[in-house]
Amino acid sequence: MGGSRHRDVRRLDGVHRLHDVLVAAAADAPDAPALSVDGTTWTFRELRARTDALSAHLSARCSPGARVALLAHNRPEYVAAYYGVPRDGRILVPLNQRLHPREWADQIVRCGAELVVGEPDMLERLAREGDLPAGHPPLADVADLPWDGPAPEPAGVRDPAEVAWLMFTSGTTGRPKGVRLTHRSLLAGLAVTVSGRPVLPGDVFCTPFPLCHVAGYQVMMHHLFRRHAVVLRRFDPAALVETARRHGVTTLSLAPTMLEDLLAHLEGDQAALEALRATLRVIVYGSAPMPVPLLRRAGEVLGCDLNQGYGMTELSGNATFLSPADHRAAVAARPELAASAGRPGDGAEIAVIGEDGTPLPPGEQGEVVVRGPQVADGYWDDPEATAEAFADGWFRTGDAGRIDEDGHLYLADRLKDVIITGGENVSSREVEDVLRTVPGVREVAVVGLPDPRWGQTVCAVVVPDAVPPDGAELIAACRARLAGFKTPRRIEFAAALPRTGTGKVRKSALRAQLTGRPEKP
Repeated sequence: MGGSRHRDVRRLDGVHRLHDVLVAAAADAPDAPALSVDGTTWTFRELRARTDALSAHLSARCSPGARVALLAHNRPEYVAAYYGVPRDGRILVPLNQRLHPREWADQIVRCGAELVVGEPDMLERLAREGDLPAGHPPLADVADLPWDGPAPEPAGVRDPAEVAWLMFTSGTTGRPKGVRLTHRSLLAGLAVTVSGRPVLPGDVFCTPFPLCHVAGYQVMMHHLFRRHAVVLRRFDPAALVETARRHGVTTLSLAPTMLEDLLAHLEGDQAALEALRATLRVIVYGSAPMPVPLLRRAGEVLGCDLNQGYGMTELSGNATFLSPADHRAAVAARPELAASAGRPGDGAEIAVIGEDGTPLPPGEQGEVVVRGPQVADGYWDDPEATAEAFADGWFRTGDAGRIDEDGHLYLADRLKDVIITGGENVSSREVEDVLRTVPGVREVAVVGLPDPRWGQTVCAVVVPDAVPPDGAELIAACRARLAGFKTPRRIEFAAALPRTGTGKVRKSALRAQLTGRPEKP
């Protein structure tokens, strides 16, 4: 496997496009295990071969620059598509399998996909419930694609600035935006992760996160880049422990809620606990801060370190990291560090700006902005949103925060009206637009309320007409058009909504009324 397997790779020397990662890994460690999913294991040689076969098939079937949508659960072919679709100039469009078929169809149409590759059950739902227009792109079963056979070498040198993936993410307007992720931005995001999440020889990574998410791909791609094995499986505490034992998992990617469920499971199974402690070295997480009691409990029970990352799709991954040393300090003497999102990784520049766009000094709260080669190329077919969010290399995250004297970032709230529930982004405007279609709804405002399990829960406050709508009808309308996690779990009725002097809904006041807590400015 050679000495290069564990060299310092922060600069990604010689790697200019995503496919170069696999070429180097397959040459360096061809017979090492790369992916294991539900009993199926691919070596790096096999992963590269199947990636190349997919690229050859798409080159014959789709035009240059074609968007290829992918609708599937975690499986080895998904990872092959990461690299294979953009190898020769096509663009991968991962679709969130948890969305409603109408949402899939909307994104397929908006990006102009020439082909939709997916699993049969989801393709059938898309065809039945998605309301795709006549002449919609052909649907192909992922298992029926040619995953074997020779593939020609890439035709010439391609530009790293080409768009490799188009990933849809929630925005402030209520309609998800397509983020243009280039080879360069994705590789730069990988380099930042390499600096912020150190790996050791022999590490084996396991993740339950869906591969359509930044949480699913960024740590996984890091381990593949370092020639380490990756295990994919859906989250189930008992099955996860068995997977960790069978594969010798050293690194787990979990959300705080998943960690709580895992610890609860281990309380009654000493043998499972001992098996996990035997190999587990670190748990990586994101999407929400880890409460100090949970940090302490994880350390005591599992005896492992923790590493947090803060990022988003527009940053091609994470930009800041709260290191294991910071987590240990939080437990020992500095509990405030547990609320931090950490410090920037190599190549990422973080700042906090005021309303006029000027940088603020340490300790002052403003909008968090990020600059570096990992910043995406903008939004698909949306020049106005691109101009608003991307300027001079900086990306305006929409998060309010501050940076302390040591360079730690602390997030205070979201400026963008997005609710984060269970690691999923929900645009309140999108939910409001659906609820306004229900007879009897005069006005509606959707907010996120604190939830001990999911971080936030979706709550809708409705001002009814003379004949008020039924709560069950409101829920049914959302379930018919939106993903389950976007459907409000709480419906409240009010005589009026709190508003500013200019007529805008004061959602901070609304959250304060609903939680009984003081209003945050």
